[in-house]
Amino acid sequence: MLTTLANNLRTLAKQAVPAKRASYRIFDVQLKQRVVVTPSLTRLVFTGPQVAHMRTLAPDQRIKLLFPGADGQPAQLPLEGNWHQALRAIDPAVRPPMRTYTLRALRSEMSEVDVEFVLHGDDGPASRWAAHAHPGDRLQMVAPGDAPGDPGGYEWKPPQGLRNVLLIGDETALPAIAGILEALAQASPAPQVQAFIEVPHATDRLDLCAPPGAQLTWLPRDALGLSYGEGLQRAAKQLATLPASAGPGGGEQTLEDVDIDTQILWDLAKPAGNQFYAWVAGESAAVMAIRRHWVGELGLDKRALTFMGYWRLGRALD
Repeated sequence: MLTTLANNLRTLAKQAVPAKRASYRIFDVQLKQRVVVTPSLTRLVFTGPQVAHMRTLAPDQRIKLLFPGADGQPAQLPLEGNWHQALRAIDPAVRPPMRTYTLRALRSEMSEVDVEFVLHGDDGPASRWAAHAHPGDRLQMVAPGDAPGDPGGYEWKPPQGLRNVLLIGDETALPAIAGILEALAQASPAPQVQAFIEVPHATDRLDLCAPPGAQLTWLPRDALGLSYGEGLQRAAKQLATLPASAGPGGGEQTLEDVDIDTQILWDLAKPAGNQFYAWVAGESAAVMAIRRHWVGELGLDKRALTFMGYWRLGRALD
């Protein structure tokens, strides 16, 4: 009898405590508006009643989009529960493809969220969908909800007392870099900023909001005759001015190789009073080459450097 009573009490206790809501959750959204930003970049404005419960904590906040599967139908994952587990339970033959993007802007009061897409033809599910989508078309989005706590999913974490910032990225990192520059423009005092952005075409240059005196350099592949990632490496090895506070590194400076064909390069800074902070994102091979040069050859302090392979030339990453 006592055992039965104890079991009943435990059952009632579990029922009385609400399940902890996941920090990242599924949102049903539909396309509201298309905005051409540059010839290579299109902003899609999504809406949905649940977007009022979405949040973002940083200018490089990552989200995931679930695109229509082989049957052409939008994803229909449950809005509650473990979204990743639900996705993996779907037969791979009909599983909706998933891609990672930056949350460019969130207007919770209007239930609007902006995502910027690099358009590169019909050779991938994301670019193909973005190129042909019309207002009213539906998707599912995985984004931070209004559950308490820090959801993570962002890497822009500059230290206090920051004096020098170096940003290097290609067109896939442009939405995050634009957001970071906007945030830095609000800082007081504003740090010295260098930003180098590799883009497909000279017409992809943008008038970005940035701190006073920021050095913003565009590296269009067509005008400069560059291959993918070559502009990033040129910026890191030739164009950027590294302050004295960038190195040499202190403590452990191990540099482990990453197989970028099977793994994602994701090497994050651990700033602790650093006056210098570098954020590098783009094609994995180029980011890897910069990492080797800065840390392996120049001995820069790893604690102030973030390296992220957003994509790999010739491969698709879910």
